[in-house]
Amino acid sequence: MNNPKPGEWRAEELSQNYIADYKPFNFVDGEGVRCSLYVSGCMFHCAGCYNQATWSFRYGTPYTQELEERIMADLAQPYVQGLTLLGGEPFLNTIFLLPLLKRIRKELPDKDIWSWTGYTWEEMMLET
Repeated sequence: MNNPKPGEWRAEELSQNYIADYKPFNFVDGEGVRCSLYVSGCMFHCAGCYNQATWSFRYGTPYTQELEERIMADLAQPYVQGLTLLGGEPFLNTIFLLPLLKRIRKELPDKDIWSWTGYTWEEMMLET
């Protein structure tokens, strides 16, 4: 298993703005009905990873404005609790995810956002 430490990477150097998949209205990636965005690119390479194809930063299709509009429309449905980010490693794809998350916070502030990551909470809270 690789273990990229916070601050060892720059998202703008790694991220290729690709997603592996988008699955609206599912129940498997968190509580309630969720929309799940699977990003491409991961440096952890965990043993037993069920999604090894997403290790490549160019796997799948490019993230587009059209996809963002679909995500926003899907999230706006009253029965949807929120968005789940996974993949791949979401925190190595902040170039396109941060603008999306800021938009969700502005336009749909009641929706929750979950992220599955290889980083610990303590690592995420480090100031680098």
